[in-house]
Amino acid sequence: MADLKFLIVDDSPTMRRIVFNTLKRLGYGEIEEAEQGQEALDKLKTIPGINFVVTDWNMPVMDGLQLVQEIRANSQFSKIPILMVTTRSVKDDIIEAMKAGVNNYIVKPFTPEVLKAKIDAILSK
Repeated sequence: MADLKFLIVDDSPTMRRIVFNTLKRLGYGEIEEAEQGQEALDKLKTIPGINFVVTDWNMPVMDGLQLVQEIRANSQFSKIPILMVTTRSVKDDIIEAMKAGVNNYIVKPFTPEVLKAKIDAILSK
């Protein structure tokens, strides 16, 4: 469990800090951050060992859905678990994200318990 290296992708510094602090409290030590999808892809390619992505959907440059599609299309990263954390709560959006390849989905706002439960659910599969 402690060998997970997270990449948090969100254009909101506040939301990145909330997810970062929650992951730290859950015992995860290695955490990288990116403001949008293109930066996240660049970090995946240049920082070794990232093996879990927590991403927002609505971001400039490259949104979370595009990021998920890019990760899934790249054989080097295609198996990385992806948790989408977003304000988009419409069922069609959730279905679209799941079809794109996210492993799980959280609607903001969320509690640390929900984040932990979703991460645990992904890891147990």
